[in-house]
Amino acid sequence: MKAICAALLLFMISMAGPVNKPVVKVDLNKFSGKWYSLSSIPTMFDKDTKETTTNYTLNKDGYYNVVTIAKKGEDNEVKTYKSKLFPDKNDNAAQMKAQFIWPIKVDYWVIDIADDYSYAVVGHPDYKFLFIMSRKPTMPPDEFSRIVAKCKAMGYPVDKLVSQHHRANE
Repeated sequence: MKAICAALLLFMISMAGPVNKPVVKVDLNKFSGKWYSLSSIPTMFDKDTKETTTNYTLNKDGYYNVVTIAKKGEDNEVKTYKSKLFPDKNDNAAQMKAQFIWPIKVDYWVIDIADDYSYAVVGHPDYKFLFIMSRKPTMPPDEFSRIVAKCKAMGYPVDKLVSQHHRANE
């Protein structure tokens, strides 16, 4: 009877879908560079923004200097935000801490990333935000849909995703 219960429990766990956790590993040098935020569950910092790009520069101290540029408001005023991103000092650089205001740091998990680093998905352990980022201002609709479906299976409220409205000719 115990074996049947254990087998049933394992089956139920395996059917639950992917859990919200970071990827196994992120190559910090490959993650560096410019990313286009295609869609997001916005934070208070990026609410009502569009055409957001973020540039991650890995410095000699092992963390990223981050510069985010976005258009905000009805007048499309260009805003620039500086922050820092601290990879986990242990083996999993996919678990990072973002610091927008000193000394506060928030969890910043890379939950999905393309093998060639053409896209990345960043989330939070408590589902507070989600960013679908690409090296280009657009991505094929089928690839985007697959990423959104995976995020939904992980428990993210994808109905709250907001497009960043990038133009394809950038």
